[in-house]
Amino acid sequence: MKSESAVLTRPSQGPDGSFLPTEPRTLAESKVSESMMEELICKFLMAKGEATIRAISDQIGMPYQITEEVITKLKSEQLLGYVDQSAMNGYLCKLTESGRNRGVVYSGFCSYFGAAPVDFDDYVASVKAQTINDQNPTEEDLKRAFSDLLIEPSMMVKLGPAVNSGKGMFLFGYPGNGKTSIAERITAAFGKYVWIPRAISMDRDIVRVFDPMSHEECPMEQGEGLLGNVSFDRRWVRIKRPTIVVGGELTMEHLEIQYNPQTGISEAPVQMKSNTGLLLIDDFGRQRMTVDELLNRWIVPLEKRYDYLNTSNGKKIQVPFDQLVVFSTNLEPKDLVDDAFLRRIPYKIEVPNPSVENFVKLFKIMCGVYKFEWRPELIQQLIKKHYLPTNRPLRNCHPRDLLLQVTNYCKYLKRPIELSEEALDFACENYFSIM
Repeated sequence: MKSESAVLTRPSQGPDGSFLPTEPRTLAESKVSESMMEELICKFLMAKGEATIRAISDQIGMPYQITEEVITKLKSEQLLGYVDQSAMNGYLCKLTESGRNRGVVYSGFCSYFGAAPVDFDDYVASVKAQTINDQNPTEEDLKRAFSDLLIEPSMMVKLGPAVNSGKGMFLFGYPGNGKTSIAERITAAFGKYVWIPRAISMDRDIVRVFDPMSHEECPMEQGEGLLGNVSFDRRWVRIKRPTIVVGGELTMEHLEIQYNPQTGISEAPVQMKSNTGLLLIDDFGRQRMTVDELLNRWIVPLEKRYDYLNTSNGKKIQVPFDQLVVFSTNLEPKDLVDDAFLRRIPYKIEVPNPSVENFVKLFKIMCGVYKFEWRPELIQQLIKKHYLPTNRPLRNCHPRDLLLQVTNYCKYLKRPIELSEEALDFACENYFSIM
């Protein structure tokens, strides 16, 4: 199962040439076995009790006609029967005793009864068709992605080629200067939507790829799903191009397929969930796993653009490693990793402290956000009183954080929400007490 040979056997393009998983016309075309259909239907009816053919079709994401054919066969084998017939939704199905016994056996191996899994080769082909390496975002794309951030033109020039390359990058610098904010917005410079399967079959494992905690679903609008005479495959979900963020909680287990022996269901690792998007390793160097462990695990995937994962039975399978990997750290990259790894991360970009001019601009922007009247003389006085005497460095996060303190100060004292020297002094005394 290698990505180089993966080819979709059905039309997979929308009218604008973008990737679109089209609805299978036959069971063979879906690459879902009849036994898998039987398992999913039996397990769903065990949990639901009874359901219409339409409801079963919606649950497993398969076309109505294909689902009906399988159900007719299961009825002939006396695994289920028709309880009632609704004029609107068709027959109401219910398992027989024999069907329930078979459902118990199926559930003992794997409790999954969601959308039928997509064939692994079709998943690999979809990643290749939606790869970020073909996007080549321009200066205008980056300006749009960073429209709500204040970024120096010199920084934009550095970020542009790094994002355009689709390769890895380091964002380093002092805390509070917006490294994470920059990284989280980079994805918006690429195409807006991608399609991912809800689950895929890898060897004999069902691996869930779609994660509602990490992916933002963007359903197709009414009429958008019918492109001529072609409908999209409901086993797939359209999402915003993914941005997966992991921090200090990252462990080696998160980089491998996580098999749950109690449910028999596997979960895709973070790098797989971030395919065709961005993977942000935040606070790099402070993970629960050591830096060396992470680097040794990814040194080859970062260069070759593919990874090897083990299924539950120990089989090793090659999978795409197709995302922009961003390492964000408060530490110097050269103090964290060796030259061999730095060579594989071609872009190292420092996020510096803001200039006084930009610091004042940030205060003006945040005053608008928090509904403060803009009083530039108070901000100039703040800098002279609380920054210059102690050579306190300016940080991009300070305007937001100090204004939040002023807001809470005014609310507590039941005063109008407004800037004052007294309120700013209070905020600075609290915020910088041990800084």
